[in-house]
Amino acid sequence: MIYIGLTGWGDHDELYTNAAQARAKLQTYSSHFPIVEVDSSFYAIQSQANAEKWVRETPKTFEFIVKAYQGMTGHLRGDIPFESKEKMFEAFHLSLQSYINANKLGLILFQFPPWFDCRRENVDYLRWCREQMGDLPVALEFRHQSWFSSQYREKTLAFMEAEKWVHSICDEPQAGSGSIPTVLSPTTEDKTLIRFHGRNVHGWNRPNQGNWREVRYLYRYNDVELLEWVDHINELKKKTKQLYVLFNNNSGGDAATNAKQFIELLNITYQNLAPRQLDLFS
Repeated sequence: MIYIGLTGWGDHDELYTNAAQARAKLQTYSSHFPIVEVDSSFYAIQSQANAEKWVRETPKTFEFIVKAYQGMTGHLRGDIPFESKEKMFEAFHLSLQSYINANKLGLILFQFPPWFDCRRENVDYLRWCREQMGDLPVALEFRHQSWFSSQYREKTLAFMEAEKWVHSICDEPQAGSGSIPTVLSPTTEDKTLIRFHGRNVHGWNRPNQGNWREVRYLYRYNDVELLEWVDHINELKKKTKQLYVLFNNNSGGDAATNAKQFIELLNITYQNLAPRQLDLFS
């Protein structure tokens, strides 16, 4: 099965074409796509009430990819707002219960920052994180090139396979050590995650001035680039039962359009999406 969706549901204006759709964004979103990445969980561990609400608003077969809290992945500067790392992981675990109970937890995504390079203490921390998450399906995404250098690539993949980390395969610009190549190697038979970040080479690394996040993911994939990925997907699905594909290129509002193009190119028709709320004169 190939699930295609977007990172977050709030910023895709082209999906919400009337007032009713805008008031019920997640419900409307789930009439277009079968999965979504919860990115608000990166900035703060979400309450169970939020998760319960999101679970209620989506169809029975809908799934969530929940992004790990920034304190868990080393993005947070300064002290974590918990007594200990163990307490932080416990709180995150609790926030997942509604997804788990509804059988709507697709994956938990641990995305590590560009300064998280391939060295012993970081390998040890990855092992510790995996232990804390127990049997839950956890995906791992790197942002430092060293993990897939010629010296460490095969060792990294072998480690992920042994520790049961789902590989988050990236399509992103090659812009120095803070970006990784596309490595088309699943590490579990059950699930693989693919995330499209765009190919904006000049906007990828943080500038000295300006709002970097407004331009980093400013990119629209063309048909040739998406057709390359059709071939990649057809190969990956021979090795993995479930492929989760997320478009994150939304600085200019291109993610939803590209995701729909990709669904069409793969000739996918999703069943059991939420009922579509039509415009008054549709």
